[in-house]
Amino acid sequence: MSAPKTSTALLELKGVKKTFRTPDRKERTVLEGVDFRLAEGEIVALLGKSGSGKSTLLRIMAGLIRPNGGEVSYRNQLMSGPARGIAMVFQSFALFPWLTVQENVELGLQAQGVPHAECEERAQEAIELIGLGGFEGAYPKELSGGMRQRVGFARALVMRPDIMLLDEPFSALDVLTSENLRADLLELWDEERIPTKGILLVSHNIEEAVSMADRILVFSSDPGRVRAEVAITLPRPRDTDSQAFRQIVDEVYGLMTANVRGGASAEQVGMGYRIPDTGPDDIINILDTLAEPPFKGRADLPALAEYTEQPDDNLFHIYEALRVLGLARLESGDIFLTPAGRAFADADAEQRKLIFADHLLRFIPLAARIRRVLDERKDHRAPEDRFLQELQDYMTEDEASRVLEVTIDWARYAEVFEYNYTSGVLMLPEDEEEEDSAGDSLAQAE
Repeated sequence: MSAPKTSTALLELKGVKKTFRTPDRKERTVLEGVDFRLAEGEIVALLGKSGSGKSTLLRIMAGLIRPNGGEVSYRNQLMSGPARGIAMVFQSFALFPWLTVQENVELGLQAQGVPHAECEERAQEAIELIGLGGFEGAYPKELSGGMRQRVGFARALVMRPDIMLLDEPFSALDVLTSENLRADLLELWDEERIPTKGILLVSHNIEEAVSMADRILVFSSDPGRVRAEVAITLPRPRDTDSQAFRQIVDEVYGLMTANVRGGASAEQVGMGYRIPDTGPDDIINILDTLAEPPFKGRADLPALAEYTEQPDDNLFHIYEALRVLGLARLESGDIFLTPAGRAFADADAEQRKLIFADHLLRFIPLAARIRRVLDERKDHRAPEDRFLQELQDYMTEDEASRVLEVTIDWARYAEVFEYNYTSGVLMLPEDEEEEDSAGDSLAQAE
């Protein structure tokens, strides 16, 4: 099954849109204009950064939530709820701890009213198929992470689904366990030992996607939509060290880091910019790694990922942070230090803080806004709620809290402003406040 057997559409989305209402009754569009087609006999991988709406899209495909616009069809029939031919496997195992492996696998069949004897027989077949024979009576706490995820796959396969939707099913596992489970699943698929006719995999791991999929879709954010597609015709099992495989990996890395909102140049971002979810330590560690041998200021992104042994999703947040701060630039799947990034790498601890502070205030409007308000206030203090309310004009309450938290983290490293976690008050650093206070006293004495 390295390529689709037929062009028959199993699942089709046309112009799908999904909005959510924020607590202040504003609408936020998560998905807009999503077109997608899963053909019989293919595996499709969906890649995109956290918060781009991939999991929401999967739940729409499964019929668990309804879109606000567009159409979702399963085998040419419009969907209005869960379809019996579609099963999901989740990242977080989602097993009932008080049930045995056998009982967990039987649950879906019982919900459909399948007779007890048939439930038992089908569950045992699925458990054997996924490599858990002999563990039918075990409880989840007695199993390793990999074995618990195998139960998740068995629970999906026992339904004999046309389509399996996989929501980052390997991401909670260690590297070796995830590789073994992927290989076993692909073997079942390629040898047609499972009834499934199509698989959609949501992943943050580019090499995982390239090793499994016939097509990769790159998802954009704010709102989420498909913005690029890569077809993969390499036969499976795929040699991850081959030049052809590495070329596809490089191409996908390039697509994932090209034309990302907030990435082209720092001047383009505004108050509604969703600052990447990464801390100063991670930013500095990658910057230092880039500056030192073997990279010396320039790195191929797959090579950097392998060298640092960090997940792709973590690294994409760091890359975006480096880019929006003007410390690095991304081009065709490579990352380069800018002159400012090189100066930062060569500087001592205090000089680094000054460089970071300068770029933070120049390129992150929220940080500049907070600093300006603190400078203008006589007591140099302001409640965080003031800025959270401003951010909620652009994003949800939860996202506003996250963006402000990350901005505070960056600013505290650079000593741009401080934050009292007990009172929720932002303030200028103490030494600057003391200088201002001394200046006021001197002015009064004069």
